[in-house]
Amino acid sequence: MSPRQITVLGECVADAFAVPAGDANELALRVLPGGGPANTAVSLAHLGTPARFLARLSGDVFGRLFRARLEASGVDLSDAVAAAEPSTLAVAELDARGQAVFSFHAQNTADWQWTAAELARADLSGSVCVHTGSLALVRDPGASVVEDFLAAAAPRATISIDPNVRPLLVHPDVYRARLERWCALADVLRLSEDDLEVLLPGTPPERACDLWHAAGTRLVVVTRGADGALASLDGERVRVPAVPARVVDTVGAGDSFTAGLLHHLGTQGLLGGRLTDLRLDDVAEACAFGARVAALTCSVTGPTPPRWDQLTEFASAGDSGS
Repeated sequence: MSPRQITVLGECVADAFAVPAGDANELALRVLPGGGPANTAVSLAHLGTPARFLARLSGDVFGRLFRARLEASGVDLSDAVAAAEPSTLAVAELDARGQAVFSFHAQNTADWQWTAAELARADLSGSVCVHTGSLALVRDPGASVVEDFLAAAAPRATISIDPNVRPLLVHPDVYRARLERWCALADVLRLSEDDLEVLLPGTPPERACDLWHAAGTRLVVVTRGADGALASLDGERVRVPAVPARVVDTVGAGDSFTAGLLHHLGTQGLLGGRLTDLRLDDVAEACAFGARVAALTCSVTGPTPPRWDQLTEFASAGDSGS
């Protein structure tokens, strides 16, 4: 079955990585277009799912970079907003494990300024799923507008949320205060174990899943890096192993996992409502596919998700033992 359109809402971020400079008194930065929701939209398009992206794109040099990346990937920008505000910049440093640690420059930037009138123009008639999260759901003035938009979309589309917690930019209490509302809206909640530790410190993932099910979310997926993922469907659990890969960096890995998960569910005709036909075997297969997409994303620099042909080659290489 061909996948139907998924709409992604959220920010684009210019991810700046330090690179060697010729002078010890200089700092050179390599800037790559990123941002969790943008990465997810690009990854969906690379996999063959029609992806519509709702973003407020600045006209500055970074905004032009974002637009070029999204358009080259085949993402539909027909409902994107041309914003007057500047783009968001994140400066990343990689630790010894290849994990990115970000510092954000996001004061009064374009991504958080959503108005109800802007989102009212969005065409969701062909979308079976609306995915959002990250800073769009916690930065005012747009966060409450986005929540209202999700509530209006829910009767005709599956709602997917990735909190993508950024405690250096937004205090964890802001996420915690909104989390129960997100669970009431979301059919799918995908988050990392690092997100879980910030939101519910010291809480076992199984207990967290039960809390979020009770608040309304049917499917909760906690990704755990090299330890794979724990998925919980109405309290039924499955653990899915990670796919071995040569890790260059982990930027965009969680976003690619989410894209793989939603793409697979879409190709099986399981999106478009409250996941009433979803079974635990379906969840395991979708998470395994997401793990393959994430593994390939980790094997290259920056948030560069694989295309379908690369994923097929990767699977064939694994089957042959190479």
